[in-house]
Amino acid sequence: MREILGRRLQRLRDRFQSLRPDPGRSGGTSALLDAALVCATTWQWPVLPGVGRSATDGSRCACPEPDCAVPGAHPFDPGLLAATTDPRMVAWWWTNRPTAPVLMATGGPAPCAVSLPAGAAARALVRLDAQGMRLGPVVATPTRWSLMVAPYSLERLGELLYAKDHVPSSLRFHGEGGYLLLPPSAASTGGQVRWEREPRADRRPSGARGAGDLWLPEVEAVVDALVEASSGAPGGGSRLAY
Repeated sequence: MREILGRRLQRLRDRFQSLRPDPGRSGGTSALLDAALVCATTWQWPVLPGVGRSATDGSRCACPEPDCAVPGAHPFDPGLLAATTDPRMVAWWWTNRPTAPVLMATGGPAPCAVSLPAGAAARALVRLDAQGMRLGPVVATPTRWSLMVAPYSLERLGELLYAKDHVPSSLRFHGEGGYLLLPPSAASTGGQVRWEREPRADRRPSGARGAGDLWLPEVEAVVDALVEASSGAPGGGSRLAY
């Protein structure tokens, strides 16, 4: 099955490569299309192109908001509900918008995520590895890292957070109705998004949930571990330090 998907992906790449108006386009452009197709077809993650940067001022977002908080790295047109796993639609998008960031719509059948500041995340991963905790893919930008987790509902997340005495205020949750910026997109703060831990096909333990053949930890395990890892942070553990 994976070989068949691989052949279909290659045919799509060849087809849309021939449609590109500029054959001298950089390899990074092709990498965005390839990444979007892999996410949509191999992992069955619904993706869509981010709004990108302004054509006249590369430091500004292409959206109408003059003070956009995440320039270039959010949905706009199409909106988040357009996210799809259809390889034809994905290839059409990135053929017409070759530098667009790759966004994954989180929740539903797709992974969710928990993100935290990069420095705290690097320290937390060291500690979690030492504890023997099994993690899934980790997406890294220059300022924040995101740990992918199994899909969860907003109700389940609310119950989890309500039961905690405290939750680090620097944690962010990417669940139903959210999105995650994926490699090799340009980060909104500059630099490039990369995989700190790449997604890998794996057999999931009985009862575990995930996307495709990808094993993902439960959100409870990740939040519990990050709260514990924050106990030595400045401020008595109420925050994860930047």
